[in-house]
Amino acid sequence: MTKRNKIIYWVATIWVALAMLASGLQQIFHMKGFVDILTHLGYPMYFMTILGIWKILGVVALLIPKYPLLKEWAYAGFFFAMSGAGFSHIASGDSIQDIAPSLTLLILTVISWYFRPEDRKISSMNQ
Repeated sequence: MTKRNKIIYWVATIWVALAMLASGLQQIFHMKGFVDILTHLGYPMYFMTILGIWKILGVVALLIPKYPLLKEWAYAGFFFAMSGAGFSHIASGDSIQDIAPSLTLLILTVISWYFRPEDRKISSMNQ
């Protein structure tokens, strides 16, 4: 892995981890901003707690060494959560300013996944 790719990976991963940790904590504790957003999008409040717990567990999975299969699940979960958030905002007729945070995190998640080091990838059984 080149130095450039390593920097891209860690910058994207740190941003994803910080954003998911912050939003996960806010969702677990039902902070007003997130309550307003989920209410506007039509989701039940218990969904916030589930998403918050999953996000925090996903951050742990991304940052701990080893466990590449667990990392793949975390990336998939972040991808589904952020693409779902983006589409929910679009379906609700929200502006680009409301859609941008989830799409930005979606892009950063894909960048982090794409540039992850070899030891964080699932190796093929046929090698």
